[in-house]
Order: sequence, then C-alpha cells, then structure tokens
Amino acid sequence: MAKYSDCTDDELIALMKADSQEAYTVIYDRYKALLFRHAYKKTGNADEAQDVLQDVFLALWNKRELVAEDHNLSGYLYTAIRNKILNLFAQKQVRSKYEASLLSFSVGGNVVTDYLIRERQLTEIINQEISAMPKKMREIFLLSRREHLKNKEIAELLNISEHTVATQLKRALKLLRMRLGLLLYLFFLINH
Repeated sequence: MAKYSDCTDDELIALMKADSQEAYTVIYDRYKALLFRHAYKKTGNADEAQDVLQDVFLALWNKRELVAEDHNLSGYLYTAIRNKILNLFAQKQVRSKYEASLLSFSVGGNVVTDYLIRERQLTEIINQEISAMPKKMREIFLLSRREHLKNKEIAELLNISEHTVATQLKRALKLLRMRLGLLLYLFFLINH
C-alpha cells in the first residue's frame, strides 16, 4: 500500500481502472476529509454530507472505466460532490412539495389520485422511450437530464467532444418529440 500512496492522481486512476482496490482506497483516503468538509459546509448536516461522500465514491468505483487518466481528479470529485448536493436539495424540495400536498389533501380532502396515476403513466411512457434510445445517446441524455451534468463535464467523463455531446442531446430531444408528441414532450420538460 505504501507504494500506492506515493502515486500521482493520474497513476492512481490508471491503477483503479485496472481494478486495483488499493489505488481506489488511496484515492478515498486522499480526498475523503476535504470532500466531507466541503459537503458539510454546503449541507450543514454531517449525515447528509457522509451520504453524499459515499455516493460519490461508490459512483467513482462503479464508473472507473469512464474516468480519463489525464483527468483532474480533484476537480472531478468536487464536481461530483456539487452535483450530488444539488440533487439532494432538489429531492428535499420535491419531498417538501409532496408533504405540503399531503397536508393539503388531508385538510381539504381533495382527491389527487387521478392526477398521480396519469403522471405515473406518463413517466413510464417517457422512461420506456428513453430506454429505447441508442446506448451512447441514452447515456449522454441521462447524464445531462438526471445527473444535471453540463456538456463539458459529460464530454470529459466520456472522453468525447463537447460537440458530440451537444449533437447527441439534440438528437435525443428530437427523438422524444417525435415519439411522444408535443404534449408528452412538454410534460417531460416540466417534470424533469
């Protein structure tokens, strides 16, 4: 393990991509305290900061083959932390709206079941269309829309040009518009 601790980030990435758990552990040990402090400053909650940190490092291991060896590892990790925190805040906002909706329902007795069923059905249709996309297009689309990564970040992560990312996103949106029709397309843009 001592030899790994002397390695540069680029060397560790190369070793990790070759399935070296020791290299991954050194990366984790090297960045965990800094990233935890950063996440804690943003969330104000130690448990949430720890969850975000674990999610980022789990994603790093699971997607290790996609990380470029000449990639700025610290920048990549800070970006991943930022994106996870933004997703956490978005989830909190959705949860808050949901709780307010439940409160409104329990107080007012309004039936929203029909709306929820329709929303779920539309979401299923949209997810089926996304699943039917070509693999690379789907991957780029999901990184953009669900992970909220910018074109430049996607290009770096997948080791492709920004132009390719932009083109694939345009094609994916055009494909969704054609397959889903204008109504479902607008629903998708509003809800995702």
